[in-house]
Amino acid sequence: MTKNITLALPDEIHEKMRQFQEIRWSEIARQAIEKRIQDLEEINKIASKSKLTEEDVRIFSKKIKGLAAQRIRDARRT
Repeated sequence: MTKNITLALPDEIHEKMRQFQEIRWSEIARQAIEKRIQDLEEINKIASKSKLTEEDVRIFSKKIKGLAAQRIRDARRT
């Protein structure tokens, strides 16, 4: 059994899609959704085996954000 969904697209994207009427856009959307679900399932599988605590994740996130911010500052100086 299949279900239908409705997508809201900006006019600009819709107009561009109309230029390629030979493309089955519903198939493109279905494949993208399927791929995202596979990615999320894989992430959940990995995360379920993790021994990291919420606090560990918070600390790592803070460090990563700090390093990213530093890289941006360094890049602006050059």
